[in-house]
Amino acid sequence: MFTIDDLADRLGGYLPSEEIQQVRRAFYYAEQAHDGQTRRSGEPYVTHPLAVANILANMHMDHQSLMAAMLHDVIEDTGVTKDALASQFGEAVAELVDGVSKLTQITFEDKAVAQAENFQKMVMAMSQDIRVIIVKLADRLHNMRTLGALRPDKKRRIARETLEIYARIAGRLGINTIRVELEDLSFQAIHPMRAERIKRAVARARGNRRTTMRQIQTSLQRRLDEDDLTGSVVGRQKHLLSIYRKMHDQRKPFAEIMDVFGFRIITDDVDNCYRILGAVHNLYKPVPGRFKDYIAIPKANGYQSLHTTLFGPSGMPIEVQIRTREMEAMANNGIAAHWLYKAGQTERPIAVGSHARAREWVRGLLEMQRHAGDSLEFIEHVKNDLFPDDVYIFTPKGDIMELPQGATAVDFAYTLHTDIGNSCIACRIDRHLAPLSTPLESGQTLEIITAPGARPNLAWLNFVVTAKARSAIRHALKSQQRSEAIQLGRRLLNRALGSFDTSLEKLPAERLTALLAELDLADEDDLLETIGLGTRLAHATAKRLADASLSDDEDAPGSPESSPKTGPHAGPIVINGSESMAISFARCCHPLPGDPVIGHLSMGKGIVVHRHDCGNLDELRDDPDKLVSLTWSNQIEQDFPVPLRIEVETRRGLIAELASLITDADANIERIGIEERDARLSIVNLTILVKGRIHLARIIKRLRNLNHIGRIVRARS
Repeated sequence: MFTIDDLADRLGGYLPSEEIQQVRRAFYYAEQAHDGQTRRSGEPYVTHPLAVANILANMHMDHQSLMAAMLHDVIEDTGVTKDALASQFGEAVAELVDGVSKLTQITFEDKAVAQAENFQKMVMAMSQDIRVIIVKLADRLHNMRTLGALRPDKKRRIARETLEIYARIAGRLGINTIRVELEDLSFQAIHPMRAERIKRAVARARGNRRTTMRQIQTSLQRRLDEDDLTGSVVGRQKHLLSIYRKMHDQRKPFAEIMDVFGFRIITDDVDNCYRILGAVHNLYKPVPGRFKDYIAIPKANGYQSLHTTLFGPSGMPIEVQIRTREMEAMANNGIAAHWLYKAGQTERPIAVGSHARAREWVRGLLEMQRHAGDSLEFIEHVKNDLFPDDVYIFTPKGDIMELPQGATAVDFAYTLHTDIGNSCIACRIDRHLAPLSTPLESGQTLEIITAPGARPNLAWLNFVVTAKARSAIRHALKSQQRSEAIQLGRRLLNRALGSFDTSLEKLPAERLTALLAELDLADEDDLLETIGLGTRLAHATAKRLADASLSDDEDAPGSPESSPKTGPHAGPIVINGSESMAISFARCCHPLPGDPVIGHLSMGKGIVVHRHDCGNLDELRDDPDKLVSLTWSNQIEQDFPVPLRIEVETRRGLIAELASLITDADANIERIGIEERDARLSIVNLTILVKGRIHLARIIKRLRNLNHIGRIVRARS
């Protein structure tokens, strides 16, 4: 077991003996304060602060940070006060311990006002001493390493919190070693089976790749030696969560991700970095567009390096990072590198810069805190800064909803509640009406407008990004399709039965039951759905029902083969264009209200509406069972697309003039394109949305009044 003597030996490499003694004294104080307390694993509690201090020692943190690590749970878990710590170990250590204790109280999954207040406490503690967050990250890292004793649900909760907040803060501060381990430990806790499978696959792949890795590493090192360039080449391994995210986000198989070979070249100074870049580009051909210079333009967290991708032996991709030793330390330890260099008494510019950048970030948070109207607005700013890949949207009541980049109002509505998503019809973004498909941006206030009886739109699936929205829309559309198919099936079957002077209501119940059993259908709705979707013909079904009914009737006139009669249900089906699932409109002839129309029963689609003279129906006219007589309703509110083909004389401004005239005629342009026939004439292909045939005639009449307009034809696909 790791002891205080082991830690003291490690600290001897960079701390003076008097500071090591103070760390020892803090350990003995914590040991006494936590006497009798144990961890869930059964170990004495003091093993935890000792392990946290050891993590900080790996980063060469100063003695006050190590003392705070030893004492970080004393205020919260024992009767010791902040004043008592200040009198024993000084004000700086007491403030550090107090700051870490406040961070422990944060529950990041909670979006309420109390949560936002805790964020403000975090920023205040960090602004007073940035070491607070470093100690807290080390504390969280050891807790993640020892999650084994907890219940699975608690493991997942802590892991998600770690992944969402602490790993991101570590990344923002450039402490890459802690970030990577926190991410991998969180991944293993949330998805243990996936993590184990990837871990085994990585181990196998590394074994298979060992010879190739060694050959590439040797060739890179040999080239540096030939050009008298100082530098060491080391292999670079991807961590588990990075592999999983690439497989998941890029839809790539494991083998394709592991085909990329990664190397890091560490050298002495910046000049050598660029010389080495030239040497490796001479050795292997670079991949165009895959070079990034983070030395000239560092990342926000201070990270610096040259990145390039090369075509290696047999065309295999090789990713190479080139950096100095200081940049390597900065990449691994981030802001903690500041104390690493202080301990060595070498104030390197990169270390000073990292500390300055971190302080600048915290100062920016403090400025946001001052300018924020309330704590909820402040938490949005902080989280937006930590999570640039997510968007944070306010509800009208001030609650914050977290959504992925590219999310829309429909995603937001379904995040609130499935019923709200299903019934939303419009939205207001920052109090202004906006399309439901508008991508949202962090900080916006979004209000969803709903209406009773509203239903999801099939087009929503083209722009929603959240899995919950996509799943809910598909489920609602499926239910909607079944409902509409049942209604249409009832109308079709009653219309067909009307030819036999009967209807569903008049049929004997036992006859319908017998047919359902014969067709292996559960109930009447299942039968009507199959008719409405066109998988079963209404006329054939009606004939079977009516023939059986007639044969059971002693007074039935004539035989079953006698001519059908015209009954109350035998007229055409009335359509109004709002039947979104069971009735669709053919794209070959684009029927409009006012056009004579006829329906074609298409398997799985229901009725497809065509113009009566549509050539695509010629083959079906000999099969009347598949054609349905239709008529338009007197009340139609929606618009219908219609393509027009217009011959025009080519001249400047004509398209703008056409668009203005069509808009003034209360129509919208859905699509526009131009074909040049010759130097003088062009063909304009327009698709416009109109109310019906009369509306279209009025628009064509206006267009013909324009100069330079020739033929106008209603196009067919």
